[in-house]
Amino acid sequence: MNLPRATFRFYAELNDFLPPSRRGVPFVHSFLGRPGVKDAIEALGVPHTEVDLVLLDGESVDFHASLFDGARVSVFPVFESIDIRSITRVRPQPLREPRFVLDVHLGRSAAYLRMLGFDVLFTPQGADKELAQIAQSEGRILLTRDRDLLKRSAVSHGYWIRESNPRLQVLEVLRRFDLVESIAPFERCIRCNQPLVRAERADVEGRLPARVRERHTEFRTCSSCGRIYWKGSHHTRMQQMISDLRHQVAAKDNFA
Repeated sequence: MNLPRATFRFYAELNDFLPPSRRGVPFVHSFLGRPGVKDAIEALGVPHTEVDLVLLDGESVDFHASLFDGARVSVFPVFESIDIRSITRVRPQPLREPRFVLDVHLGRSAAYLRMLGFDVLFTPQGADKELAQIAQSEGRILLTRDRDLLKRSAVSHGYWIRESNPRLQVLEVLRRFDLVESIAPFERCIRCNQPLVRAERADVEGRLPARVRERHTEFRTCSSCGRIYWKGSHHTRMQQMISDLRHQVAAKDNFA
């Protein structure tokens, strides 16, 4: 029995999910019945959250469109510089503010993103099902190193982190979601993600080391855990890191 076949072509970074022989070229995929394009795309290894546009014989379709024998399917990632909202059929409404939930592999990156001012939920013990439900119920973008986690139907917005180094992961997120202009450093608690509030010296003086009381007059505290922040040597190092990240993003933008 000859199975129906469709020709697929994946573009740009979606090829990261494919074996080398299928990257950047059309290839034939055999299938049973009339699967939806979403099921076929994920069966080929690409999470639906990475996809922003699917063309079926040249027409934009949603994930529920059925494959048919002889179909030609073009699959595109999120477009960073082209507005395709008028033609895309697969992407839900964009989230108004970037809010994230990160998996167990991204703890250091969670701290860095909080340092940059982003709302980042990180639960080291969270199971895949729980993370997917959080992303859905709280309208968060799921960042993960686990491709299969992004294939869960509850996840509408997500991204597979390619880099393994935490600083490079943060750089990757800034570029992928165009977040450089949204950086608001030192506005959130690195430990628990809650907003920081200005604190009077008299209110925190009893909890400060002697050297800090002698050298600093401006303080902030976490509205949840009460942790105290001041502009010490760590603040200078973080400022340098933020400056480096901005320059790295700008350098790639200029090169492109």
